[in-house]
Amino acid sequence: MINSYPNPTQSETSAIIGRLLACVTDISSWCASRKLQLNAAKTEIVWFGSRANLNKTSDSDLCLPVGSDVIKPREVVRNLGVYLDSELSLKQHITRVANSCFHHLRRLRQIRRSMEKDVMVQLVMALVLSRIDYCNAVLPRSTIEPLQRAQNAAARLVFGLWSRDHITPALAQLHWLPVQFSISFKLCLLMHQIHVGRCPAYLGELVSSSAENCRRPGLRSTSSSVYSKPRLRTKFAEPAFSFSGPLEWNCLPSDLRMITDTTIFKKKLKAYFYKQPFFVL
Repeated sequence: MINSYPNPTQSETSAIIGRLLACVTDISSWCASRKLQLNAAKTEIVWFGSRANLNKTSDSDLCLPVGSDVIKPREVVRNLGVYLDSELSLKQHITRVANSCFHHLRRLRQIRRSMEKDVMVQLVMALVLSRIDYCNAVLPRSTIEPLQRAQNAAARLVFGLWSRDHITPALAQLHWLPVQFSISFKLCLLMHQIHVGRCPAYLGELVSSSAENCRRPGLRSTSSSVYSKPRLRTKFAEPAFSFSGPLEWNCLPSDLRMITDTTIFKKKLKAYFYKQPFFVL
């Protein structure tokens, strides 16, 4: 179970705990009605906030009673394979993913000479790139450097390059977008699906076009292909799709944003990112 709060007072914390208890009671009743038992040993709770705000409240006030057990708050929990820490830095998740990638690269390096290049590429994509790509759109851009190093090491393994060799030509030859551009590609593709009306309703409700919110229709910013960015109070919300999606989408050229065919959009979008400066890696 996960809950977040910006700057909670003691009364607000108690109210949140009360709502969580009501939710747990409902779940426990639902399980009991179907002859199931809620396993408190597998129940976790984490509170999100800055370190200063988290230190203002003792752990005893943040505990959650579940039946006869008391669930203490944890620093890190796992949800759908993503490790979420209490400060939402996601550093532990990135560290775990990078370590897993380098582990598989060391294993693949032992058999590289006995395999053809095409087979090695498929293995690297299955064992390494799939881990780098999974849920990376929620990661803060300032923390993805370990994932980029893992991708660079994967490209060097495929071509047998040394650590000092320039990696950009290898990534371009493999048609692998660097991690930061891969994240932007995902966000822009989701925004395209929203823009052309081919997305689930809950995604479309997260963003709104500038034309819908602006009271001065004569401005250039009121174009139907431009989306509004919400104002944020903290850094925690920057990776949220409601902010990062419009941010990436509005940076695209207007002619690219106006494409309605998804297949053509994906091709032109990837070509657009290949024109970006790879030399900063």
